[in-house]
Amino acid sequence: MPMIQDIAPHRFDNAFTHDAPRAQDVIFAFRGNEVLAALIDGQLVLPTLAVLPEAKACAQYLFRIDDRAYFRYEGEKAPEARAPYDYVALGAIRSMQPQHEAFACAAAETLNRWYGNNRFCGRCGAENRKSDVERAMVCPKCGKITYPLICPSVIVSVTDGDRLLLTKYAGGSFRRYALIAGYAEFGEPIEDTVRREVMEEVGLKVKNLRFYKSQPWPYTDTLLMGFFCELDGDDTVHLQEAELGEATWFHRDDMPEGGSGASLTSEMIEVFRRGEFGL
Repeated sequence: MPMIQDIAPHRFDNAFTHDAPRAQDVIFAFRGNEVLAALIDGQLVLPTLAVLPEAKACAQYLFRIDDRAYFRYEGEKAPEARAPYDYVALGAIRSMQPQHEAFACAAAETLNRWYGNNRFCGRCGAENRKSDVERAMVCPKCGKITYPLICPSVIVSVTDGDRLLLTKYAGGSFRRYALIAGYAEFGEPIEDTVRREVMEEVGLKVKNLRFYKSQPWPYTDTLLMGFFCELDGDDTVHLQEAELGEATWFHRDDMPEGGSGASLTSEMIEVFRRGEFGL
């Protein structure tokens, strides 16, 4: 399964504009962790301006996919559901088809959360205003500019010949195998993030870092950067139990399923399983 952002032949365009919604354009109406949508003949269908005409006066442009624009409903109260549309949990949409619409929901949700979290200036507390020239929130009092949040993070495949180190998180609802992951710290080169996270989580040294691929992960405002690296020295795992519940070496011929279908983690596990990327 391709990663969530791999929507070719569709084209995602996030350039900032002041476009007004047309009847066929999508209107995202959020209610907490839910979005107005429908599942028709197994396909995800999002409401348009024709379905939500009240959005015409309160629609915030977000982005475009191909020739269709996507907007955020900014009314004081979320619109009432109307058949066949209902409010659906955002987590349930990740695996729906068509994939470009599922990705659109993820991208819209991260912008909706950002707008909601930045109504007020973090420096002086004044109410922010939307910029007229770029996607940003501007404080009219002190001039502070706030841009959408993007957090750099790493996904790390630690290999030892035909073995790959797989982990499970301690607690939480995600119980499948994953790879070592973590956020970059202030002033830290991303390669050092790889080494630090591996050492902190499993107590291992690594060498021969190779960048694989990146992935925007809108659900946590994260830009993931995937690396393959090799074990350097002793393979004894010293588990960081506050974060991980398990870290186990698996041979490529005897590996469990891992990750979520649309994630960089899942793709990297499969790449190792199939012996690709020079592995």
